[in-house]
Amino acid sequence: MRLPIYQVDAFTGEVFHGNPAALVPLETWLSDAVLQAIAEENNLSETAFFAADGDHLRLRWFTPTTEVDLCGHATLASAWLIFNRLKPELDRVAFATRSGVLTVARTGEGEEGAMRMDFPARPASPVAPCAGLIEALGGGRPKEILASRDYLIVYDDPGTVRSLKPDLAAIAKADRFAVIVTAPGDGPYDCVSRFFAPARGVPEDPVTGSAHCSIAPYWAGRLGKGTIHAYQASRRGGEMRCSLQDDRVLLEGRCAFYLEGAIHI
Repeated sequence: MRLPIYQVDAFTGEVFHGNPAALVPLETWLSDAVLQAIAEENNLSETAFFAADGDHLRLRWFTPTTEVDLCGHATLASAWLIFNRLKPELDRVAFATRSGVLTVARTGEGEEGAMRMDFPARPASPVAPCAGLIEALGGGRPKEILASRDYLIVYDDPGTVRSLKPDLAAIAKADRFAVIVTAPGDGPYDCVSRFFAPARGVPEDPVTGSAHCSIAPYWAGRLGKGTIHAYQASRRGGEMRCSLQDDRVLLEGRCAFYLEGAIHI
């Protein structure tokens, strides 16, 4: 069997930055075991698979170890591939996913133009952290500890977020899907963040769209702004603009094309 595969860097305008996603368009669905094996072989934070499903494209996302219910960067990258390689006549695409129908629309021109995703908001509420979590992060006492699907740990200083060297083995024992750390932004940014999901096969995700479903409501409320300019301070780094619209978060970013090839299995 021969399958096309692409790799696109999301939430950046430059290759070798942002978050790389592997993309595999399908004509028919393969078994879950094969999809997971491909994702493990790719060894990126996410591999996205999509195929026609009525009026939508069905989209699924896999880390090297598991299927997930929501992924931003691989959705943005999938839309980029459709708009710029597979169906360039389109300027909007709707994906049927485990988190409902997610739409992506062009907002800029050409391959370097921005796109905007419509995602569900996941506001975080104050919680008590699980035992050992704050110590595992190693950043001292945070300003706030909240959670939705993920922990949202808020620090006062962006330098703290940038310099964290967490104990990933300890974080893997956390009782939430993942751990987001965030702080006020520096430079042109309203906020900075990082994202750790070692229990899901992703020690540190370079740039995480789904995390901003919680980050954006928090900072928009705290700063009194409808749109925030967010930066994820991983080694690769990446950025997006996030706007609130009722119970939705609009995530806008760009992509850079890296690789095209074929899988032989």
